[in-house]
Amino acid sequence: QVQLVESGGGWVQAGGSLRLSCAASGSIFSIFRMGWYRQAPGKQRELVASLVTNGGSTNYADSVKDRFTISKNDAKNRVYLQMDSLKPEDTAVYYCKVDSRTFQTYWGQGTQVTVSS
Repeated sequence: QVQLVESGGGWVQAGGSLRLSCAASGSIFSIFRMGWYRQAPGKQRELVASLVTNGGSTNYADSVKDRFTISKNDAKNRVYLQMDSLKPEDTAVYYCKVDSRTFQTYWGQGTQVTVSS
């Protein structure tokens, strides 16, 4: 089992920045990939960015490329999402997701990000 706790959401004006943090605990040795997803009202949950723990290869949604950066701190068992140049359309609940080497998926509880125009 892996437990995930997100933090760092909030309200910001368009053009501003926020940094989300996701702390992992439990069977962290089994983590293969960590990522951030988001879900806006009335829309499906979508991938924002992901990172493979070994090697560090990353993947971003086209809508956030060059604005968001995913990173990790192995010593703290955390994954971060640095969000710059935020737009109103980035408003959503952001979820941390972990995939394990045993093909299990874990989700955090979500953190609200609101960007005002």
